[in-house]
Amino acid sequence: MPRTISAAALARLIGSPGSPVIIDVRRDTAFQQATSRIPTAHWRSHLSPETWLGAFGPGRSFVVYCVHGHNVSEIAAAKMRSLGVDVSVLEGGIEAYVALGEPVVADVQGIPKGLEVPSVWVTRQRPKVDRVACPWLIRRFVDPFAVFHYVAPEWVRDVADEIGAIPFDVDGVVYSHRGETCSFDTMLDEFGLDTPALRKVARIVRGADTARLDLEPQAAGMLAILLGLSAMEADDLKQLDLALPVFDALYAWCRYAASETHNWPAGANRR
Repeated sequence: MPRTISAAALARLIGSPGSPVIIDVRRDTAFQQATSRIPTAHWRSHLSPETWLGAFGPGRSFVVYCVHGHNVSEIAAAKMRSLGVDVSVLEGGIEAYVALGEPVVADVQGIPKGLEVPSVWVTRQRPKVDRVACPWLIRRFVDPFAVFHYVAPEWVRDVADEIGAIPFDVDGVVYSHRGETCSFDTMLDEFGLDTPALRKVARIVRGADTARLDLEPQAAGMLAILLGLSAMEADDLKQLDLALPVFDALYAWCRYAASETHNWPAGANRR
């Protein structure tokens, strides 16, 4: 990676499977006073990358940011480069990113503020739509190392209490349906991830999950694909792994390609 990366370039990577590991290196006092971070960012000390780099595994590329993109980020990046790490500094820090109007992730109860450890989630087994869409959202925008458990419906709350997990998509919990909206919509609201592309994904998910296929033309296709994945894979976690690229493609279409058309003969109605 280059030595610096612009806020616009980083924003384009966020939400994709190829996004770098993003490290928030704001000084501890600044970080503790803040109520949000760039999506998927982990807070770590800029002075001691040698103590935490190993947890992210080998061969990863990184982006570090502080408040303004000045000396704190440069110290972290210099130390990381001396350890052989591929790292870029976010130009202008989180302030430049926010100035673009890009969303930040709000601090919410249950998720470690700096992602010192992965968040843990639990929901009903045999997922169909919402219960794979929500993990995709969490992995791509909140916590890329989040852990998910699928259990019998009657035990979701008990498992959550026993292991300290966050329950979702069950009655009576924070991350669930609200009125006519789905758990995916609720997560967008709670995390502050309000973008046109994600709201478009949410409407497709809602249509597929609540049998309101008229909400978006893509809802019927999404439902068919996800029901097919459920039918072909009995292991819920393997099914989730198969579904993640489906949502990656859907999000990319919503963000970059929704206006593109395709027709025959070749070349007709194409940009």
